[in-house]
Amino acid sequence: MTDPVGKLPSELDQLPDRDAEETAEWAASLDAVAEHAGPHRAAYLMRRTLQHAEKAGVALPRLLETDYVNTIPTTAEPAFDGDEEMEARITAWNRWNAAAMVTRGSRFGVGGHIATFASAAWLYETGFNHFFRGKESDGSGDQLYIQGHASPGIYARAFLDGRLSEQQLDNFRQEAGGNGLPSYPHPRRLPWLWEFPTVSMGLGPLSAIYQARFNRYLHNRGIKDTANSHVWAFLGDGEMDEPESTAALALAARERLDNLTFVVNCNLQRLDGPVRANFKIVQELEAQFRGAGWNVVKSLWGSAWDELFQLDTTGALVRRLREVPDAQFQTYATRDVAYIREHFFGAEPALVELARLLTDAKIAECFYTSRGGHEARKVYAAYKAAVEHKGAPTVILAQTVKGYTLGKGFESKNANHQMKKLTIDEFKGMRDLLGLPIADSAFVDGLVPYGHPGADSPEVRYLQERRAALGGPAPARRVHAAALPQPEERAFKALYKGSGKQEMATTMAFVRLMKDLMRDKETGKRWVPIVPDEARTFGMESLFPSAGIYSPLGQTYEPVDRDQLMYYKEAKDGQILNEGITEAGAMADFIAAATSYATHGETMIPFYIFYSMFGWQRTGDQMWQLADQLGKGFIVGATAGRTTLTGEGLQHADGHSHLIAATNPASLNYDPAFAYEVAVIVKDGLRRMYGPDAEDVFYYLTVYNEPKPQPAMPEGVEEGIVKGLYRFKEGSAEADAPRLQLLASGTAIHWALEAQELLAADWNVAADVWSATSWGELRRDALEADEALLRGEQRTPYVTQALEGAPGPVLAVSDWMRQVPDQISQWVEQDWSSLGTDGFGLSDTREGARRHFGVDPQSITVAALAQLARRGEVPASAVKEARERYGL
Repeated sequence: MTDPVGKLPSELDQLPDRDAEETAEWAASLDAVAEHAGPHRAAYLMRRTLQHAEKAGVALPRLLETDYVNTIPTTAEPAFDGDEEMEARITAWNRWNAAAMVTRGSRFGVGGHIATFASAAWLYETGFNHFFRGKESDGSGDQLYIQGHASPGIYARAFLDGRLSEQQLDNFRQEAGGNGLPSYPHPRRLPWLWEFPTVSMGLGPLSAIYQARFNRYLHNRGIKDTANSHVWAFLGDGEMDEPESTAALALAARERLDNLTFVVNCNLQRLDGPVRANFKIVQELEAQFRGAGWNVVKSLWGSAWDELFQLDTTGALVRRLREVPDAQFQTYATRDVAYIREHFFGAEPALVELARLLTDAKIAECFYTSRGGHEARKVYAAYKAAVEHKGAPTVILAQTVKGYTLGKGFESKNANHQMKKLTIDEFKGMRDLLGLPIADSAFVDGLVPYGHPGADSPEVRYLQERRAALGGPAPARRVHAAALPQPEERAFKALYKGSGKQEMATTMAFVRLMKDLMRDKETGKRWVPIVPDEARTFGMESLFPSAGIYSPLGQTYEPVDRDQLMYYKEAKDGQILNEGITEAGAMADFIAAATSYATHGETMIPFYIFYSMFGWQRTGDQMWQLADQLGKGFIVGATAGRTTLTGEGLQHADGHSHLIAATNPASLNYDPAFAYEVAVIVKDGLRRMYGPDAEDVFYYLTVYNEPKPQPAMPEGVEEGIVKGLYRFKEGSAEADAPRLQLLASGTAIHWALEAQELLAADWNVAADVWSATSWGELRRDALEADEALLRGEQRTPYVTQALEGAPGPVLAVSDWMRQVPDQISQWVEQDWSSLGTDGFGLSDTREGARRHFGVDPQSITVAALAQLARRGEVPASAVKEARERYGL
């Protein structure tokens, strides 16, 4: 709403003006400047006044945007700690070999990306030569999130320092033989080099923030001194469109993560064209990061621009740079100088006059090549400012040219992301530009050669000396973690004995087990409980006062429930990561904790508990990131199943997460029915993930919020629980009664047990009830048996063995879609049928929902009779009679 003259109201209108006359004088002064010196001068004075006020500590909101110039002027750049000429030669070799590797690979049609590293080469090389700490000092070093499409440049550097061979470079994107290089950073495929998978765009920046936060978590809990570890995330400006890229910016600022630096390669191009064709991505990102509380350093222009800025006495150049949209600036880099003089400098008379003072060569240098991201001194100054800044994370916005040094056929072209090779003539032009000693005769049979100055060359010695001073090679992944001792048995025994007449949901059983395990003298401190703001839903509030909720600030307030036993306790050394309403953030926490054994040499045991509907479905991409990164831990889908969460309805009713989880080869998926099964699975998981023969897997458990009496563990069932199937209760009926096998998982076993009683009492049918703790592990074992058969080895799948000789047909039932149990049907020799909760969920009572989906005990009974009727073992009329009796 505006006042009668159209003036927008301001929050200042609500505050009393103690000296209206003084206020009017300030306003009059500003008006006078605008009238006599122009509005641009008035704006400049206002910005300088605000800048001065900020330095003086006057509490004012910060400007969200600054001029389109470098944050650090040339006169304020620190001395460069290195040999610029030497580093230029090293960078030239790496540029060449990155392009050569991808071009040579194009013979086999495997593709690759050239233009990204070409634009970002100095961003990486300056870091490797001066800033990125290796792992050979304290075992942690810095954590580097490399932009996925820049991987050829990282391989080229590893080739130069002797960590990769020509043969390996020629196997880029050809991994099947076991000696290839993955296309992007993939720890699972190249575990000695890569730490973090990043090419699923957006996950790198999100994970980098939570990795920096987890470094502080380890430090504040006294587990490891990570004060010298710095997290660097290299990102594309187009990648910043991904919501995950900016989802946690406020967290990083709120927790003052000055151990974190984002380096955004602003080459102004996405994969198909300009990032902000009609706007300016650098200015947009600056406002976004500054608004979130980050320190922003812009490195936009190279030293060639210094002369232009000195000649810009009217501010016309800075104004013009601020107004030209990105797509137009991209065009300048591809047009001749006459075009630039007309369309850039011709915008106003002051610029025309400025351009008259510039040679064509100077204009060409400025608009074609001179960018802040292409000069070692500019990048060095930005990085030094970032690592020295305290109290907030830093983002460096470095402007580059996509395809830089690759020739006019590549530079700034919209299609350069899809261009996979250079011609021989283009390589020769690149060689001449970079000054590399590669003879024409080296191009044999039209194939571009790799280049190397020699293992004992000054370039390689310089590179290796620099890396030695910084703590060894980077990037590098190292695993030094020792096996963890098994926790004391008493924590598991509490669940083995059951709950007697007391009812307990398996969610509560899991939480009770975790609480006991966190008390273990040897391993208790290594548990990392993670929850996205629903700890009370899962009965975890009892952990608040005992374990504490992690906060780097501790607790600066008195909690409203301080007088209660289970009060909300935050602590600087708190163990629980309560993330707020962000499953993506909680999953990023989990990945950092799950891979700490490699990142820091400190094994942690994370468990992440969430509404099962909001896990794999919402953050499935991060589950794959976890697998790629060889993470370990327990992911727990609580309030699982499509019918157990009464009243919540469709969006909360998970009937399919086990299907999604089954697609991930690293995920071991269990759907336990009883508390003792939870205990056995967790115990075996600790052995498999953290024992002497540790495996690179993680566990997905689904647990339920439906309270039930928990039976004691029968003897001899541990193997069946772990492998996925065991007979829980044998059916009884009169002699020669028809028989069948009921397989059930999770909460469905209770419906199967009721159906067992109905079948015996009403229809004289004996049904054995089996607990199928893992449909997925049964399938995994069966697939391995099939593979063994192809190798000439005879092996029977476990599920086939377990059911061998069991009389009658098999009926499988679960609170999941039928496809979940149907995973194993082809290895079951008996007649197979299944029941499940296919379709959308709905709000109702548990009984009403189960009747709707046809999985309640009565529906199971009718389905069992139908199976037997088809076999002629009960009369067909029994099915109709049963339907009528049970009101189906």
